[in-house]
Amino acid sequence: MSFWDDFRKFAIRGNALDLTVGVVVGGAFGKIVTSLVNDIVLPPVGLLLGKVDFSNLFFALGAGTYSTLAEAKKVGVPVLSYGAFLSSILDFVIVAFCIFLAVRWLERFRLLPSVMLGDAPLTRSEKLLEEIRDELRGKSSRG
Repeated sequence: MSFWDDFRKFAIRGNALDLTVGVVVGGAFGKIVTSLVNDIVLPPVGLLLGKVDFSNLFFALGAGTYSTLAEAKKVGVPVLSYGAFLSSILDFVIVAFCIFLAVRWLERFRLLPSVMLGDAPLTRSEKLLEEIRDELRGKSSRG
């Protein structure tokens, strides 16, 4: 088989397609969450904290005083944009929480058919009883 045949088989397998869809949807979801954080969540939080603009929180590492981040960047002064970093942390927390909820929701649906059909996972006691039963059957057939 050639390299391209191997690649084609890999690319059309279900896992690769699922991964592709997940990356595309995740990228779009990330943009939505970033907008939610920057445009919806942070402005009221900033207002509650005394009219703080998170996008403009920074430390200038060079000489001089700058009133805005844009002004400091225009001059070329290196800056630590900790407001943007805080926004990114909030983005991450929201995305991680949403993924947690989605995985939890999907887990319920994955287990739902087995519960409905009576194929619920065995408890530790039930597994032990099955082992004892199988052991007793093995001894009675030998004797």
